[in-house]
Amino acid sequence: MTEGDRHEASTRSFLACAAEVARLLDLEAAADVPEDRRARHLAGAARKPLLERATLSEEFFDPLMAAAVYDPDPSFCRWFVEPALYVFGRRRVMTALLGYLRTGTTAEIAGARRAWYCAHLPLHADRSPAYAPSGSRDPALDEVDDVVDHWLESFSTQQRDRNASGSHNQA
Repeated sequence: MTEGDRHEASTRSFLACAAEVARLLDLEAAADVPEDRRARHLAGAARKPLLERATLSEEFFDPLMAAAVYDPDPSFCRWFVEPALYVFGRRRVMTALLGYLRTGTTAEIAGARRAWYCAHLPLHADRSPAYAPSGSRDPALDEVDDVVDHWLESFSTQQRDRNASGSHNQA
């Protein structure tokens, strides 16, 4: 598969993910937007409505995580990670990304690594209605020390395996 083919497959996957999030939000299709910009357009259209919601139904979680992982631009995967952090909690988001790291395809692993960075965003009570009127939330939603430890362990194992594989290939 050429680099162009990989980029096209990644773009198609991101478009499918962004379209699913837009569908869940009942956003109108972007039929008049050129296909090469449609995914970014849908992501941009979904950003504000996602952040304005105090809750999201359970059916949003997997599409948000998939869109974050398949978003090819590390600057924009935040558009899906951030609302998931507010509504579903840092623990659940990071656990999902850990799943991609452990069992994902090469592209999903790379996407999970990009999204992991965004999963550390600071959360602010005035930025999301997902906080209680008092500006508080259940701290268990954001307890992640053990998840971070598992991430670091899995990441280190992958690096060792890659290094070992590389030294075998050179022999």
